[in-house]
Amino acid sequence: MFRYTTATAVRETILWVITALALFPFWILIVTALKPTEQLYTTSAAVPTALDFSSFVAVLTDTKNNVALSVLNSILVTASAIIGLVVLGSLCAYVIARSTRAWSRVTFYLVLIAILLPTQLGTLPLYIGAKSLHLTGTVWGVAIVWIGMLMPFAVFLYAGFFRSLGTEYEEAAAIDGASPTQTFFRVVLPLMGPATGTVAILTGLIVWNDFFTSLLFLTGSKAQTLPVTLYNFVGGSVTEWNKVFAIVILSMVPILAFYVFAQKQFMRGYSGGVKG
Repeated sequence: MFRYTTATAVRETILWVITALALFPFWILIVTALKPTEQLYTTSAAVPTALDFSSFVAVLTDTKNNVALSVLNSILVTASAIIGLVVLGSLCAYVIARSTRAWSRVTFYLVLIAILLPTQLGTLPLYIGAKSLHLTGTVWGVAIVWIGMLMPFAVFLYAGFFRSLGTEYEEAAAIDGASPTQTFFRVVLPLMGPATGTVAILTGLIVWNDFFTSLLFLTGSKAQTLPVTLYNFVGGSVTEWNKVFAIVILSMVPILAFYVFAQKQFMRGYSGGVKG
């Protein structure tokens, strides 16, 4: 029988203190974003004084830095990259995991090497190749670049899950007359929900928060993503921290919503990966 002791109370108190300290920067972020400009330097950063959404309105209606369009561009790039990585990464990993030939093991080792190599080593040739294919300056071009850059990571994650999955379901589908393609998309891939959630969240965070790749491949175009727009906005509004924090909050909302939507699959995938 569980007994609530003094030691339990002490541990809970310590956890609450740690949680409060971890959330304190987010509290300051929200409080500052909701303050009028004239109160930024006259009131405490941790004490709310007003519920003013003018900074959010100013950010969203700014004509020089189109934040709303940048949010849309980031969503398109991230969603396109996730879909491409889930479809192509799962197919590649399935072939590697199910093949018994020597080339599959060699291919898997090459995937590991691609993960370990620094991405910056291939930046220049990647940019030259993307520019020759007219992939620079467009949302879809950057999404394709990200699919290529993160494909080894997606294949590595999926391969581990496929190897832990038995072949009974596939054999049963083959007996029922399903083709290999039907078996994969209708039987195997739905069973990979935890793996898909893990791949989607981890790669989505990388793509959404990226600054360097978007700055390099989208320079001079109107298809800027949110991190680049945030960088430009900070340069022009360095003293208006309520507006800067407002755009930071706007950049957090979509990815947090996506995490809340997919967190169940992510936690199942993480637990499965730890057990394997």
